[in-house]
Amino acid sequence: MNDTPELSIVIVSLNTKSFLKACLDSLFAFPPRVAFEVIVVDNGSRDGSVEMLEDEYPQVRLLRNDKNEGYTRPMNQGLRVARGKWLVQLNPDTVVFSGTWDALLDFMEMHPEAGICTPKVLNRDGTLQLQCRRSAARPWDVVTYFTGLWRVFPKNKLFGGYLMTYKDENETHEAEAVSGSCMLIRRAVVDQIGYLDENLFAYQEDTEFCFRARQAGWKVYYVPSAQIIHYGGQGGSRFQPFVGIVAWHRSYYYYYHKHLASDYFFLINWFMDVAIFLKLAWSLLINFLRKEKVVGTRKP
Repeated sequence: MNDTPELSIVIVSLNTKSFLKACLDSLFAFPPRVAFEVIVVDNGSRDGSVEMLEDEYPQVRLLRNDKNEGYTRPMNQGLRVARGKWLVQLNPDTVVFSGTWDALLDFMEMHPEAGICTPKVLNRDGTLQLQCRRSAARPWDVVTYFTGLWRVFPKNKLFGGYLMTYKDENETHEAEAVSGSCMLIRRAVVDQIGYLDENLFAYQEDTEFCFRARQAGWKVYYVPSAQIIHYGGQGGSRFQPFVGIVAWHRSYYYYYHKHLASDYFFLINWFMDVAIFLKLAWSLLINFLRKEKVVGTRKP
């Protein structure tokens, strides 16, 4: 790294010491061809994460919060001090492979219309993490996802629209939204539309950001020539699962009414509101009874 980084990688962490260390190990083992910087925003970890960073990674810029500030606010903290012309949101429970960054940068440089892209995100068993490329989560896609119709007809665009299972996972293509577990952003996008919406404590911030980017004329892409592993569920929500569950449902409600509700008849909006509330109640009950607390989907 040097004093004029082209690529800025921002990570928000809360009590993820072992995963964060593995993530940083991979970042420095497989660096991009361009000068880069790594910024870690710590949300009040008590597991030795800060001490590990100070002892083993003095080249990492550390920003410290006294408490859990969620995701969007600390990510914006890091993005605002980032100096690169390319900005990366990266989860601490990820591992990058050789050539990941170069493949993404090559794609973005060859496609000036692309404002955001994501790699092929893999589960720990090497399978595609389906949530890494998805639709804007409109009502029909939400219904087909939560009723499981997408599993019955995965190759049908009508039913497999949310997770885009009708698309070949090994082909580059556009998406309406991509996962914030690893998102490469052209700085011009942030200059035009601003940072993450801090009304969202956590969750849906990636979909909301992609929505605004597309509204502004940018394209969003899934680029499988670049790959990472995302373990999933190892962040702050692991330690405050019920806070995470409420935040997830509140975030979708906020996103839906900010960007989608105006496109639909009021009865559909009422249906969506009731469905969100019922799903919240069900998720809280199931997690209360479950030994292992889970906010989102389990990652194989």
